[in-house]
Amino acid sequence: MNDRSTALADPIADDALTRPFTGASPYDSYVHASVLNSMQQPLTDAPDEMGFLVTTQVMELWFTLIVHEWRTARVAFAKDDLPAAMDALTRSRRALTALNGSWAPIAALTPAQFNGFRAAFGKASGFQSAMYRHLEFLLGDKSAGLLRSHRGDPAVHEALSETYREPSLYDEVLGFLHRQGLHVPMRVRERDVTQPYASDPGVVDVWREIYAGPQHHPHLALGELLTDIAELVTRWRFEHVLVVRRAMGSKPGSAGSSGLAWLEQRAARPVFPELWEVRGDV
Repeated sequence: MNDRSTALADPIADDALTRPFTGASPYDSYVHASVLNSMQQPLTDAPDEMGFLVTTQVMELWFTLIVHEWRTARVAFAKDDLPAAMDALTRSRRALTALNGSWAPIAALTPAQFNGFRAAFGKASGFQSAMYRHLEFLLGDKSAGLLRSHRGDPAVHEALSETYREPSLYDEVLGFLHRQGLHVPMRVRERDVTQPYASDPGVVDVWREIYAGPQHHPHLALGELLTDIAELVTRWRFEHVLVVRRAMGSKPGSAGSSGLAWLEQRAARPVFPELWEVRGDV
């Protein structure tokens, strides 16, 4: 047999790879691929609906991972474990990059293509995503009204209520910085964490001190990593605006919101605002 024939021969020569499984494969038992692959149930014959469903479901999985990493980072900051917190934030940055790439399958839907299946999801809307709400609450973007909308599902509401009542990721970052000798004002450290976070001049001063210091300082690296995360979140929000603008223009949202105008307003909300303000002072 020549080299080419050898290369084209059946690569499965190990009997262990072809031995029948007793039940589901170990892969499926771990990943639950058969469950995931059974969850796409289009309600129309529109060719673009499957892509819309898969894209939305994939985003939900990325939300879940990002929320997991931010909770891990939040606990690490509370324990003053900066390396563990940075590791979790770095992993979340990679997940956010992948999340933003998830728009590609539906980014160019025309109005006619979107209308081909839009009526099928009735009053469903992305802003109803509980996991995305966890993500925003962890950023400090708290909303009693959006929490209240989940009361009809007790388990979901209770889990989201816990995130609503807890300090945000950024609250824990600021608490950590204060314990490291940087003066985060008491009004910030003892604020009502169920309220949306708003920029504070004292926190701007904290970041100004960090950014004016040595460029190799770990607190500066933390500031830049948080800025990366803030930028990626903002890019995801604005990408959402562009996808909606392209697919349906300024029509009202499916759940009764103002649609594009509501998304534009949400997209403009700053993430970790002092990190952006301080950049003009350095």
